[in-house]
Amino acid sequence: MSDYRRWYVPGGTFFFTVVTYGRRRILVTDDGRRFLRQAIESVRDRHPLTLVANVLLPDHWHLVMQLPAGDQRYSIRMKQIKAEFSDRWLAAGLPEARVTESQRRRGERGVWQPRFWEHTVRDEEDLERCADYIHWNPRKHELVPRVADWQWSSFHRFVELGHYDLAWGGLAPKCVNDADDWGEPS
Repeated sequence: MSDYRRWYVPGGTFFFTVVTYGRRRILVTDDGRRFLRQAIESVRDRHPLTLVANVLLPDHWHLVMQLPAGDQRYSIRMKQIKAEFSDRWLAAGLPEARVTESQRRRGERGVWQPRFWEHTVRDEEDLERCADYIHWNPRKHELVPRVADWQWSSFHRFVELGHYDLAWGGLAPKCVNDADDWGEPS
């Protein structure tokens, strides 16, 4: 049995990769985007969080989440976001992937892969590295020729805030070639 250990830092900032079950390409559909936005807003009402950066791809979602001072419970937020998305998806009559009987007995559904990949952001330099990876991701997966062409990303907000030039991302940032796997689906 796997031994998952997470590092909980009160008021911390965390990078996540969350993947759909079977890598189904459901997240950038109209329903997928709407249900995820609704789930995030609903969970944020109960458990405050700040989405620092994020990108939504067809089969996975990368995000950087900052928690309020003294709060370290990112797992509850991710669990509830995934559950609320799944509830909305299934209530709309949209299909789920097949799961094993064992998974079904544990209450798992064929919408999200179990768990998520997490990295605790250590400092400002690490945060910049995480944001660069998030914003470059649509290019990495060859979904667009320019980072600015992907509409489901916080890249555009970062441009408005002056963190990037609109033409940023002509070359892969160093973080893409790092040894880290970033929790990417293989």
